[in-house]
Amino acid sequence: MTLRPLIAIPARFSATSSALDRAAEVNARALIEAVRRAGGEPCGIHPHAPGGTADAAEVLDRLARFDGLLLPGGGDVAPYRYGAVRAHRAVYDVDDEQDGFDLELARQALAHRLPLLAVCRGLQVVNTALGGTLHQDTDGSGHTHRHVRQPVYLTPWSAVARITGTDKAEASCYHHQHVDRLGKGLKATAHAADGTVEAVELADGDDRFVAVQWHPEDTAHTDPAQQRLFDALVRAARRTA
Repeated sequence: MTLRPLIAIPARFSATSSALDRAAEVNARALIEAVRRAGGEPCGIHPHAPGGTADAAEVLDRLARFDGLLLPGGGDVAPYRYGAVRAHRAVYDVDDEQDGFDLELARQALAHRLPLLAVCRGLQVVNTALGGTLHQDTDGSGHTHRHVRQPVYLTPWSAVARITGTDKAEASCYHHQHVDRLGKGLKATAHAADGTVEAVELADGDDRFVAVQWHPEDTAHTDPAQQRLFDALVRAARRTA
């Protein structure tokens, strides 16, 4: 039997869970199922960053046993992480330990070319890790990207376009923050109709990393273009393994 490549997915802290009468660490079931459908073995990992700073050597050591990394959605990245003087009133669910761990995961995965798919918050984490900035609240502009399905337009011949097999995708969006200034070495390769950056990848063309601002897991079970993002991650992870 062929072993499934191991895909690390950092858990999200949750104050409550319907199945547990206490705080929990969770990830979206649809996300886990999309990785499993692609042939990967999804593995939740505990975020550990005491005081909001993760130990780089420890994070690299923990990643060494995995073949790929998926940075999922979640709460907002603390604005001070990208140089903002104050937080917008709409910022929510900030967790300093979560941020510190995710940011170091992103740095180590990119530095060591570990296959990486970043989703929603995950894209924002990568952009922040590479020195980029975020708009703290999209809704104030009169545009909303919460609880909507909308078309996103993919740059022809970009990695995200090649992977999904399309230059226009129907995206399930739930975010109120998005890229302001791109991080070092990144390029934007998909946009919403209002110009919001909806995908980024490495400017050097390495397609082992792709990040999307939408939630492909929401519709991956019925939309092959969305499932292909997870398929590509697992395919790259299998090569790594």
